[in-house]
Amino acid sequence: MPRRRAGAVALAMIVAGAILGAPVHEASASSVEHAAAAGEAGGPAARAADLVASMTTAEQAASVIMGHIPSTDPAALNAYMAQGFGGFILMGANMPAATADLPTVTGSLAVDTSLPPLIAIDQEGGIVSRLSADTYPASTALKSQPADVTAAAFAARASLVAQAGISVNFGTVADVTADTSSFIFGRALGTDPQASAERVAAATAAQEQFLASTLKHFPGHGAAPGDSHHAIPSTSESFEQWRTSDAVPFAAGVDAGASVLMFGHLTYTAVDAAPASLSARWHEIARDDLGFEGVIVTDDLGMLLSSGIPEYRDPVADAVAALAAGNDLVLMIAGSTPDTAGQMAAGIVAAIENGSLPPERLADAATRVLTLRLSLSAASADWALCSTCEPAS
Repeated sequence: MPRRRAGAVALAMIVAGAILGAPVHEASASSVEHAAAAGEAGGPAARAADLVASMTTAEQAASVIMGHIPSTDPAALNAYMAQGFGGFILMGANMPAATADLPTVTGSLAVDTSLPPLIAIDQEGGIVSRLSADTYPASTALKSQPADVTAAAFAARASLVAQAGISVNFGTVADVTADTSSFIFGRALGTDPQASAERVAAATAAQEQFLASTLKHFPGHGAAPGDSHHAIPSTSESFEQWRTSDAVPFAAGVDAGASVLMFGHLTYTAVDAAPASLSARWHEIARDDLGFEGVIVTDDLGMLLSSGIPEYRDPVADAVAALAAGNDLVLMIAGSTPDTAGQMAAGIVAAIENGSLPPERLADAATRVLTLRLSLSAASADWALCSTCEPAS
């Protein structure tokens, strides 16, 4: 798990400002030093392990769920998160009419302000964007530009996200394809593995100065035709072929320090018949072959329901299967109600009690999630874009 590099925040913002034409206020040295010291004190992983050991099974189960309700009402959001969920994803329905009100929304999600949940957003820029203020270059422009332009764009993008009180950006598309008919083409950062890898690494390193960046959608949509929002795309690409093509941008992002890895609902039949998000083999590959040590999160489990495949029609069963496969955080949006996340937590507890999910697997997942939460909460710094800065178009 990479530590938050608060000391580099000021430098990242200066680089972004120089390239994008946006002057910045530098973070004060005292605040940066304080943040770095806070992140080191006691060790987040050790403290997380101690906290998880003191939790009930029900508390651990809730802590590995990232839920969602379509509301901007602070009271409703706070009551929802009081169930103990480890995270919340912001969608369009969570965006207030006035951008200035977004910190009120995100602030309401922290029931315990000393240990905020993981607050995530899909802020890729361009095609997938929740923040109207983000007019920085996105994938459609970046895929033809040098990697340093990607670094500048994502540093600026991450600063906007972090200022809103959001700690995780599901923003780095590491899928690679040259197929213009692919649903992921317009969101990918390149059309060949090496160029994509350079931009993915640049986007990762830039964002990690501000928040937890995420690589998606492992092991890669490029080789598997079809849209996983409506089906389970499949490819016969071999593991050896994957390792020299689709894997390259993910490996680069891992090496650059990505905190989160999102697993896609797609199947590489030569590796495993199950979707990667439910495949223990693909989780082993991410940990052992790529060396990823951070938090693994599913793509929206609601997408499995939307596939229409009968065996994936139960989100509670999907959540248990996802944890058993090796995910640390289960994400549910499409098809969910305000009760769904609680039902998933109860289902995880039941799986522990009936022996279908090892308690050690749940404890490991909860520890990884809590480690990231502790790391992020200890790494704040005093910085902000200047009030007169205008994002580059």
